Amino acid sequence: MAYPEYFIAPMRQELTQHGVVEARDAADVDRILSEQSGTVMFVVNSVCGCAAGKARPGIVNSLSNAIKPDTVATVFAGGDLEATARLRELLSNFPPSSPSVAIFQGGKPVYYMPRIEIEGSDALTISQKLKTAYEQHCAPTAQ
Repeated sequence: MAYPEYFIAPMRQELTQHGVVEARDAADVDRILSEQSGTVMFVVNSVCGCAAGKARPGIVNSLSNAIKPDTVATVFAGGDLEATARLRELLSNFPPSSPSVAIFQGGKPVYYMPRIEIEGSDALTISQKLKTAYEQHCAPTAQ
């Protein structure tokens, strides 16, 4: 059963007001991953305290980096049930985790930050880890 939308809407907005695109169903997840030729970062958003005090602020801060994913998208665990299930299918090599962050290239995950890393970090550390991942996975390649 999904959380009521009025309950999770403010948590969605913490990311969407910074240009993060929502995937509400499986087709949205597939479309976002297939339409992009570059990198896509997917955030599994959550109602938990570590999402509120650590993950979302860290993610937003990381997006100020000069190098970042071409597209940043989100599903809401407990809200976007079908989209979350589809994203977790694509991340089947990793245990389900909310919140979490994954970077994809060519529709395949190349980086994953699970909840355990988020819980053990503060927002600034999460931001720095993501910026490091961006430098590694999102930097333009030399022609």
